Amino acid sequence: MGCREIRYLARSVHAGGFSLAARVLRVAQPAVSRQIRKLEQELGVDLLVRHGRGVRLTGAGSVLLERSEQMIHFLRQTGDAVKTSANLVSGHVGLGLPPAAGLLLASPIVRTFQREFPQVALHVRDGISNLLQEWLLDGRVDVAVLYNPPPMDALQSEVVLHEHMVVVEPPDGTTRAKRIRPQIGTCRIRDLADMPLIMPSLPHNNRRIAEQAALQHGVHLRVKLEVDSVSLAKAMVKNGLGCTILAYNAVHNEVQRGELKMRVIERPALMSTVAVAVLRERRTQRLPNELRRTVIAEVNRLVADGVWQRYTAR
Repeated sequence: MGCREIRYLARSVHAGGFSLAARVLRVAQPAVSRQIRKLEQELGVDLLVRHGRGVRLTGAGSVLLERSEQMIHFLRQTGDAVKTSANLVSGHVGLGLPPAAGLLLASPIVRTFQREFPQVALHVRDGISNLLQEWLLDGRVDVAVLYNPPPMDALQSEVVLHEHMVVVEPPDGTTRAKRIRPQIGTCRIRDLADMPLIMPSLPHNNRRIAEQAALQHGVHLRVKLEVDSVSLAKAMVKNGLGCTILAYNAVHNEVQRGELKMRVIERPALMSTVAVAVLRERRTQRLPNELRRTVIAEVNRLVADGVWQRYTAR
């Protein structure tokens, strides 16, 4: 296997076919097809399914592409380390963001970081915190924003803020009125036992801290549906399929618009922790460290400006 064959495979998959991949790569289409066929013959497996509309990965192709992306990222890191040692601030660095926080953070982080390091290519990926942890460990991202990360020796995490966890429910009455009073109440952890919950599956960090808090207070959570996507869980709540537990900022806007109702978990409060993490062995390298500092500064700025909403008792 060589880098050329891997690159042709990745371009063909991302483009959905050989023709567009060839145009992006600026080579003849038969050359792309020939290199991928050569790779399949060398490995003895089919990597792509060819069909009338283009190509798609086989199971073996998915494994190869995922492993290859890790190797390519490692090669880029190696090149970056060499360039950095020569005081050239250029290279590649990867950032992982949870979906909800990413909507707030991605643009200001990219804008600030590119202004300070215009020669650095920044790769932004989104995923749930458990997935982001895996990407940190295998080198697919260099810095990640994590919700409620468990202690891990391989990672250095810095807590940047704490958020109230809230129960999210369908609103009472109509949400179409011109003036809508936000429906905000409170509840206790023991009240969770009576609620039909829509929750992410374990080991999702939100589910883990909710289960731990319930266990400490002798409560058994009644999980009706397991849904890992925050946006999908909120949509199901809006349609009356149950309720869910989220950090306050993730639902603030919908509550203010009257689309959802929330109850802050109190007595005791259930808090969600937001942390910025980096692989411990890379914490002193320039680009990951500069990106980590940028992320922390942008989180603090968004909180100070009121863009990242935090619950305060009314």
